[in-house]
Amino acid sequence: MRYGLAYMSMGITVSFPYPFTGMKDGCMDNYLRVGVITSTHGIRGEVKVYVTTDDKSRFSELDSVYLDTGRELMHLEIEGVKYFKQFAILKFKGIDNINDIEKYRGKDLLITRQQAVNLEEDEYFIYDLLGMEVFADTGERIGELAEILTSPANDVYVVKTPEGKEVLLPSIKECILDIDEESKRITVHMMDGL
Repeated sequence: MRYGLAYMSMGITVSFPYPFTGMKDGCMDNYLRVGVITSTHGIRGEVKVYVTTDDKSRFSELDSVYLDTGRELMHLEIEGVKYFKQFAILKFKGIDNINDIEKYRGKDLLITRQQAVNLEEDEYFIYDLLGMEVFADTGERIGELAEILTSPANDVYVVKTPEGKEVLLPSIKECILDIDEESKRITVHMMDGL
């Protein structure tokens, strides 16, 4: 599994992380969310981070992240990483007091696309898939990919139709036939019952 991407192999998509919720059509296009600060940890400036990637150990490979303060991106060097259950516990260089970091609870931690893992064939960042036009293999336009839901069995693509309805498509090779990043188009087979 890879972090920061929708991983499609044999037609089955595993989708992590959640895309950065900032501007889609601006400078934030070059950042991917890898975690959210949930709380402080101890009194020495460590934070507990809810990991939004499929590989929480990825933080051990990162030298730095960007903190979205709501007004700016703050570059933070990672000084230490520990893990507890589904959380990463991070210590940032120069932040040595609980009071210095407490105000960033609920804020996103981002990385640049250059820091992201290299994608293999048939691997996609979820962020890049959202907004793509979805067409049936018959040529009929179904709608636009609005969301990707994760589940233990397989991911589900949520497509918004022009009428405002939602069509749920399982991310399996029999249904998701092709993803064309250049033309921003996904071709699907509408299985019986969909």
